[in-house]
Amino acid sequence: MKVLVTGATGYIGKRLIPLLVQDGHHVICIVRDIHRADKDYLEDPNIEFIEGDFLKPESLKSVPKDIEAAYYLIHSMSNSSKKFESLEEKCAINFKNRINDTNTKQVIYLSGITNDSKLSKHLESRKRVEDVLKTGQYATTIFKAGIIVGSGSSSFEIIRDLVEKLPFMIAPKWLNTKTQPLAVRDVLSYLSKSLGKTSLYNKSYDVFGPEVLTYKDMLLQFAQVRGLKRYILTVPVMTPKLSSYWLYLVTSTSYKLATSLVDSMNVEIIGKPSNINQVLSINPLSYRDAVKLAFEKIEQNSIISSWKDSMVSSGRLKDNFDRYINVPKYGCFKDHKVIQVINSEKTLHKIWSIGGENGWYYGTVLWKIRGYIDKLFGGIGLRRGRTSPIDLSVGDALDFWRVIFADKNKKRLLLYAEMKLPGEAWLEFKIENNILKQTATFRPRGLAGRLYWFGVLPFHGFIFNGMIRKLAA
Repeated sequence: MKVLVTGATGYIGKRLIPLLVQDGHHVICIVRDIHRADKDYLEDPNIEFIEGDFLKPESLKSVPKDIEAAYYLIHSMSNSSKKFESLEEKCAINFKNRINDTNTKQVIYLSGITNDSKLSKHLESRKRVEDVLKTGQYATTIFKAGIIVGSGSSSFEIIRDLVEKLPFMIAPKWLNTKTQPLAVRDVLSYLSKSLGKTSLYNKSYDVFGPEVLTYKDMLLQFAQVRGLKRYILTVPVMTPKLSSYWLYLVTSTSYKLATSLVDSMNVEIIGKPSNINQVLSINPLSYRDAVKLAFEKIEQNSIISSWKDSMVSSGRLKDNFDRYINVPKYGCFKDHKVIQVINSEKTLHKIWSIGGENGWYYGTVLWKIRGYIDKLFGGIGLRRGRTSPIDLSVGDALDFWRVIFADKNKKRLLLYAEMKLPGEAWLEFKIENNILKQTATFRPRGLAGRLYWFGVLPFHGFIFNGMIRKLAA
């Protein structure tokens, strides 16, 4: 079957694609920027990438007419726009209109459980998208999930931050809100097994794990899996704004995403029972087992996707990578350093392993201080880390940088800064003829940008000199 996948570079989409190929389908992935496509997927003859933006209907002509089914996995939970609900609705309308002109028989949509009369903005938006998709000239199969648990998921990483950093927590009262967490592998099973199943046409199902847990229960069970003793005191005095700041300061999430999460966590999410598990032969994992399996993936360095690599975690970049690949030459300040390398392959491995738990090889304390300063000014800080300790792909988050270009054959890595800055910054590593070239470029914005560059210049001299020597050693 020829299947269209939207949200192909997102947390769920990136994991769904290989399952569909494994089941014998030809997968067409529509992305806003082809540079963000996974290199391994680009080389697979059963996976095809096309460019298109669902906010721009004229760009959707690239969607082939002969597709037989489509997955709608587009979400913008932490979009910087205050009107993200209307943007999501617009995306859904443009998707529906284009799919109506194809041979699509089934559209499968992953939504959120919406059984409460008082919905968060996030869940209200998902409900609105459902209503739009149902008006198309095709059958819909809708799965509504609550908290998704898996290596790299936002809920998993936020809980991990809280549990591993705080032995004692004074937490907001929404920690007593009930929910039914669901393992990401079960989510993927629902999505892949429902494809082409006519008995599920024009049906909607809540999908959830076997336990009803509070967020406090989830934190404590997570701690038990990790062999940690944790104590949690909930207090009724934290406003949503204070709760958002609490999440933002303690975890790797952005403030906008923290606000969306707090808004959602105040709403109880309990699924409506159905026969979907029997129909698709799925036996959902317990929360504890989902956490254990997530850590197995982490220990094997086999995390396929992470919410941090999604553009919703971006501080500045908005998915148009073409604009940033060519580093500007004029009106910029540059710190350019070169050094002879002893072993170019080892140096390349160090470059591809930079950041996250591996650190930046020199002046680690100064890098951390810069991350703390960024957090204080509403930036993303260093806490996003990296998805894999040894691999990098275009679009990956790397501490407070974003990978813009990564090609081991060309021995070039280009990063774009997403920290709070009075300007724009790039950091490039390139090896040519056993010479490592390391270039930091800063394009200032106004007088503040120029003052910033000269203010940090002494630290740059110390850090960048030390870093290039460590990379070349």
